[in-house]
Amino acid sequence: MKIIFFGTPQFAVPTLEKLLTRPEIEVVAVVTQPDKRRGRGNKLIPSPVKSLAVSHSIPVWQPRRVKKHTETLNLLGQAQADVFVVVAYGQILSAEILDMPKLGCVNVHGSILPKYRGAAPIQWSIYHGEKETGNTTMLMDVGMDTGPMLLKSIIPMSLLDNAASVAEVLAKDGANLLWETLLKLEKGDIEPIAQDDSLATYAPLIQNSDYQIDWSRSALEIHNQIRGFFPNCVTSFRGQSLKVMATVPVGAEYWSELPPELQKLEKVWSSESEVSGSVGEVVKVIKGLGPVLQTGAGWLLLWQVQLSGKKGVSGWDFANGTRLATGEIIARI
Repeated sequence: MKIIFFGTPQFAVPTLEKLLTRPEIEVVAVVTQPDKRRGRGNKLIPSPVKSLAVSHSIPVWQPRRVKKHTETLNLLGQAQADVFVVVAYGQILSAEILDMPKLGCVNVHGSILPKYRGAAPIQWSIYHGEKETGNTTMLMDVGMDTGPMLLKSIIPMSLLDNAASVAEVLAKDGANLLWETLLKLEKGDIEPIAQDDSLATYAPLIQNSDYQIDWSRSALEIHNQIRGFFPNCVTSFRGQSLKVMATVPVGAEYWSELPPELQKLEKVWSSESEVSGSVGEVVKVIKGLGPVLQTGAGWLLLWQVQLSGKKGVSGWDFANGTRLATGEIIARI
């Protein structure tokens, strides 16, 4: 089976790796986003997919706008590929491109379609407190993740999972699901199923405003925001920007979902009467764990944070280093 692979970030790497291990597959070329300048040296950095392709001596095409790039369009047409595989490529494919491969364009999307169509399905599914997510393979059409579905997988999500940990699991799962999909597609053993548009939800690009923490929201809502948009959510602390990278909601309804290293939280909290304070106020500093903040509804332990210009630290190290005390207010920027 001759394949051209479209993909860019680390999420797409396991799928390409899987294809490269299969003797039945010939990856003819890889299409990925142009290199980007990053870091202090402003150096051009290749995408993770490009790095993998180059290490296997696979031709790499990097058009800025693939549907308008004549040279790339000619190469795609001349390749006579059986399938185009698309995993988090980052550009919209035109009808001209979608019609080129014999078996169609197969996309691996990191959600249980038709929920969370769009650019950031993992992040928004966590933000909305979903208990499970998954991958869907589909035949692409000109819409945004609207094509007929092929196969699905379901992955549970726990209270402390974040976008990075879920993406890692989904990337590996997606590689296996894609391989199963290709086998069945080639044999004609799969029946595409149209999506029910009435059930669709959307996962748009994340904006800077989405990272701002509003402590008047509930503890669980803030917690889901922080883990969904990991590691970029911010608040203010003594006039500085403070990234909040991990939190733990506090209360009897969460104890059963905490890992062993956080069991101390239940013992300390349950031994005292419930405390309360103003929104954003530190109501308690728990030794070895960190500060607990009052939210609009419930309490939230700061588990991992990062002050502007400094390295990330545990909530307890943060409290010690800043001499944080109960009664202090941590406010929204």
